[in-house]
Amino acid sequence: MNIRTPAFILNETQLISNLTTLTQIGEKSGCKVLYAMKALPCASVLEIAKPFVDGFAVSSLFEAQLAREILETNSTKERKFEIHLTTPALIADELYELTMLCTHINFNSLTHHARYAAAIEAETSVGLRVNPKLSFLNDDRFNPCRPHSKLGIDIDALWQANQIEQVEGLHFHTVFSATNFTPLIQTVDKLRRYFGHSLEKLKWINFGGGYLFHSIADYQPFIDLVIELRRELKIDCYIEIGNGIVGNAATLITSVVDVFESNGKTVAILDTSVNHNPEVFEYQRSPAILEHNDSGRYNVILAGGTCLAGDVFGEYRFKHPLQIGDKVTFANAGAYSLIKANRFNGHNFPTIYLQHTGGTLELLKQYTYYDYQKQWL
Repeated sequence: MNIRTPAFILNETQLISNLTTLTQIGEKSGCKVLYAMKALPCASVLEIAKPFVDGFAVSSLFEAQLAREILETNSTKERKFEIHLTTPALIADELYELTMLCTHINFNSLTHHARYAAAIEAETSVGLRVNPKLSFLNDDRFNPCRPHSKLGIDIDALWQANQIEQVEGLHFHTVFSATNFTPLIQTVDKLRRYFGHSLEKLKWINFGGGYLFHSIADYQPFIDLVIELRRELKIDCYIEIGNGIVGNAATLITSVVDVFESNGKTVAILDTSVNHNPEVFEYQRSPAILEHNDSGRYNVILAGGTCLAGDVFGEYRFKHPLQIGDKVTFANAGAYSLIKANRFNGHNFPTIYLQHTGGTLELLKQYTYYDYQKQWL
């Protein structure tokens, strides 16, 4: 198959490897695993994940609707899947439908709980998102526990309100791309110090996400923590994984469309841009390039094709001079890239492929002018 660039390629083998690891951790610990759809809600990813996970974590009505559609497709009645909703923007007009779709709903504030808890159907388990006020990140753009955070109920306010016994579960999220479980252990310890025996009256606790399981060598601290909580508190434990499932399971292949000199440096223009990976511009980081070589003789600034001056990926080194038509591959492009992609300047979305375990490529989706037209006419 001739790949049309820019091409977003999902790797089924890597997805299954990541999911298998999480399944094994879940079996050893008793923790239930949810795929966090916000990382990449591609239907093929959801279908591949479905046999390995206990359900999906969603943040909106649309995500909940898609999750339910996928879970009801070719599902066996023997398995009970769950859909957990956590969002700071719970909209009243959507609440009834959300209760029909979701098995668990976490309220982000005490005011939301007071306003809407009575409207939740009895079959839906109600929880509260707590802000433990433990910051493990120096960059507040990523930090859920930043000062004046919008994400969750201040742990001191929740303790003073004494409302933990009015719900069935607690949800928290404290990290971003964590590669060890120290933040999780410290957060659980703080919750236990604050709420003590009240935790025993809960049915479940959700650790949120942000842990890169595929980059963590020792899972035993996580397994031990879950076993201890389940034994002492008699509650279910959940983990929501997005980046840890799909992050390293996709690449973005691009083509060089122009090469020129600018103030003594070589610039190569690609047929992609920060349109397709907005976090590059948002967080001013340089993504990994497979063709980069630390000892390469040729320095090149890789830039996107839009008119945004800052549409630049960074400066990289190559063994050979880049030529028009050469391919450049962005690694670890699975999470928070395609889901945030946009059509600024009228640039099209990448073509989406799935590379099966046998190596064959399947074309999943290709966008046309008609898709762009529908957005604006």
